[in-house]
Amino acid sequence: MKLLYSNLKKCEIKILTQDFDDLWYLSSIIEPKDLIKGKTLRKIKLGVEESSRESVKKPVFIGIQAEKIEFSKYANVLRISGVINEAPEDIPLGSYHSFNIDDNTAITIIKEKWLKYQLDKLKEACSEKKSSLLICVHDREEAYFALFKKYGYEVLAHMQGEVQKKREENIKKENFYLDVIKKMEEYVERHKIKQIILASPSFWKEDLMKEMKDDNLKEKIILATCSSATKNGIDEVIKRPEVRQALKHERTAKEVNKVEELFAEIAKNNLAVYGLEETEEAANIGAVKDLLITDTLIQKSRSENFYDIVENIMKTVDKTKGEVDIISSEHEGGKRLDGLGGIGAILRFKLRY
Repeated sequence: MKLLYSNLKKCEIKILTQDFDDLWYLSSIIEPKDLIKGKTLRKIKLGVEESSRESVKKPVFIGIQAEKIEFSKYANVLRISGVINEAPEDIPLGSYHSFNIDDNTAITIIKEKWLKYQLDKLKEACSEKKSSLLICVHDREEAYFALFKKYGYEVLAHMQGEVQKKREENIKKENFYLDVIKKMEEYVERHKIKQIILASPSFWKEDLMKEMKDDNLKEKIILATCSSATKNGIDEVIKRPEVRQALKHERTAKEVNKVEELFAEIAKNNLAVYGLEETEEAANIGAVKDLLITDTLIQKSRSENFYDIVENIMKTVDKTKGEVDIISSEHEGGKRLDGLGGIGAILRFKLRY
């Protein structure tokens, strides 16, 4: 994301989206009642007589007051719908319009007040570069490759060394490690990978390393252990102590570690609460040090009309100098938090003794 203009006295910020990750950030920054301005396509009726007027889509500059924010990670689009309050003369004010925001879209966001966590998220989105970290979990017959993203991670490929269907190409077991190495080399070149976390159960990773001849590739690799060569193995690797240094600048790892901290406090029956009611109670008395809330809960609260409760909790924590962490449900940490209702908090002090 690129910051094009900022005037916090007027609560006005203009940004340019640059990739799909930016849409995830905006989905947690933009809220109902925000004013959104930008160029967009709008159907305009031509001609004089109402019955014979044809409609054509043309680019126009429109401002809306946001009512609905929908983020689809599958369609690669962020849709913001609301009532038009600024438009050319041939577009009626008070009618509805939807901005479909994808990459390379410039919009202006005007809030009643920018909260600290929203500005922090914006700064994070504008400063982060594309991930240069690849994870490969494998055994002697199967491998998963994942690229870290701002909103979680993306599984790039799944390789199998055994025939699963008659039409599938047969990869010989003895050549499987060479195929994994070749795929690593391909991703290093394509995604400009600086580090590779190579993980496996047992000693398979050491066997694979013996087949690796490229010293430059070897220098990029950090070895780790996982219990299975599956997607769950990727989530497991994120928490391994031997890779924390490599992951310390990756947002996903920070989120997973934060959720782990919350669960540790819950297990000790100590400085933690979870669920909407208990978290709201803790926020109202200034007890929240770190608020954790999933993007899934935010979207659910908007669609089921209880976002005002969620918003008030976030604003209260922000006012009392607590941290607000929007956790992606794309990774295992977010899924675990969703299991607690999608919201929890690490406390400054216990609520009950």
